[in-house]
Amino acid sequence: MALCAVAGAAGAPQSRAADEDGRRCMSAAECLERMTLAELAGQLTQVQNIHLKDPADLARYGIGAMLSGGERGGPGGSTGGSAAQWARMVEGYQRAAMRSRLGVPLLYGVDAVHGLGNVQGAVLFPHHIGMGATRDAALVRRAERVTRDEVLGAGMRWAFSPCVCVPRDPRWGRTYEGYGETPAIVGPLGAAAVHGLQGHRLGPHSVLATAKHFVGDGGTAFGTGNAARGYLLDQGDTRVGDAELRAVHLPPFARAVDAGVGSVMATYSSVRGAKVHGERRLVTGVLKEELGFGGFVVSDYAAIQQLPGDGFAAQVESAVNAGIDMIMVPDDYRGTVGAIVAGVEQGRIPRARVEDAARRILLVKERMDLFRHPYGDRRLTAEVGSARHRAVAREAVRASQVLLKNDGVLPLPRRGRYRIVVGGNGADDLGRQLGGWSYRWQGQLGRHTEGTTFRQALEAAVRGTGIEVAGSGRGDVAIWVGGEAPYAEGHGDVSDLALGEENARELREVCSRAEKCVALLYSGRPLEIGQELARADAFVAAWLPGTEGAGLTDALFGAGYGGRLPVTWPLGGGGVLPVGYGLRPY
Repeated sequence: MALCAVAGAAGAPQSRAADEDGRRCMSAAECLERMTLAELAGQLTQVQNIHLKDPADLARYGIGAMLSGGERGGPGGSTGGSAAQWARMVEGYQRAAMRSRLGVPLLYGVDAVHGLGNVQGAVLFPHHIGMGATRDAALVRRAERVTRDEVLGAGMRWAFSPCVCVPRDPRWGRTYEGYGETPAIVGPLGAAAVHGLQGHRLGPHSVLATAKHFVGDGGTAFGTGNAARGYLLDQGDTRVGDAELRAVHLPPFARAVDAGVGSVMATYSSVRGAKVHGERRLVTGVLKEELGFGGFVVSDYAAIQQLPGDGFAAQVESAVNAGIDMIMVPDDYRGTVGAIVAGVEQGRIPRARVEDAARRILLVKERMDLFRHPYGDRRLTAEVGSARHRAVAREAVRASQVLLKNDGVLPLPRRGRYRIVVGGNGADDLGRQLGGWSYRWQGQLGRHTEGTTFRQALEAAVRGTGIEVAGSGRGDVAIWVGGEAPYAEGHGDVSDLALGEENARELREVCSRAEKCVALLYSGRPLEIGQELARADAFVAAWLPGTEGAGLTDALFGAGYGGRLPVTWPLGGGGVLPVGYGLRPY
């Protein structure tokens, strides 16, 4: 089906069976030469699969991209599903899209924040804060190469990762999505992640990487978040001058651009009161012109609807004119296409701006060889969750561990007649070990995918050694494993960094059962642990380690603790001000 005309600003395009010469366009230049205004507008539009009213609309409106969100959007509209089921679903959408007049393929995007969290059985790595503790760019690249293969195996070609924000206030619920609190940590690891997903250049085996969120979302001021949603920091206002914005928050994006990143996602947040999605000075002036970014800029989920303006059409116009190339609508795709067409026809959007946005999108598709190879890679489907992939994640878990204290307890003896008692809310809870962006957007307690909990890994590690593991009674060594319940953006914003009474109580109880006590803390940020640090003989910042709990026990039994703090850790006493204003490390 084809696009011929748009009847009014919100009208649906008419269609016909084929182009005059019946040929698909096979390059960006050819597509641009033959596209109507409505078809150009379609390329600028990204719809979430659960909001697609009719699969035929993909061809009818010439839609450029789709996504599955962090909460829903798997096979059958639910969460989860195997890699093979995902691949069949995405291939179906791609076939529907390529029935359009010019046969332009879709880009299909998915949140792969620390692995392919939407897909049942995928390998999940430590969240970025843990990878930041490794300081190992080569390991980050290998981890993202695994994620690339799993995304391809599930039929997709675009990941909304890496986050290259620089978190400056650990009360922010997205702190764990950043590699660290300084651009010196974030920049090299973000560039390594881009290379892991895309390779050193975009090609037929690439998963398109997304550097996000441009720019300054790690520096929002406390209390300026999206109050309508109850957020304290998320989607807030970054109240820093240009000098600090350029010194702290911009450098990781420059590194990502130098690494060849193909897409950049704009931030929900504002800079000095102005929403970035509408700031031409930043999106076009700084990112595209100053940094020389040649890929395309995608909006965040429904973010343009937070822009000022008299109605949705005005918000679309504001975003496109600012330099947003693709609009993650995610629902009103028909209205988006209509608004762009009407904006051009009525002189509110320059046609050259729409052509430039479409050109950027189509060039990325061409460089990824989507015109000839529009699908994922079914040869990799069976590799999703493979032992080879899990081995890389296990290595990453071990390397991410940071030893905050050790009074001669660690490493634990690998053999011998002694008893370990284990307790705490995280000891055998895979969901707490994974954190947010795992199966569900906000994460979920309990077992809902494949993985090895700490308790399972410990029992496997001591099997046949003479060491006994128990969950009750007294022992020679006690191990407490606990920490934060899963959360993600917005809902993870907190007013303080307290460990919480449940964790403190459980740690006291577990440590009381042995003369020696080891504490493992699951958290997406530093927490105040002053009293608990004194109570334990050894204390480990385990971050949010992902599916491979054996990496935790590898470190316990002698593989060592090479991780270094990627963020300042508060000594306690209510010190919760942003970085650089009173926090001290251990």
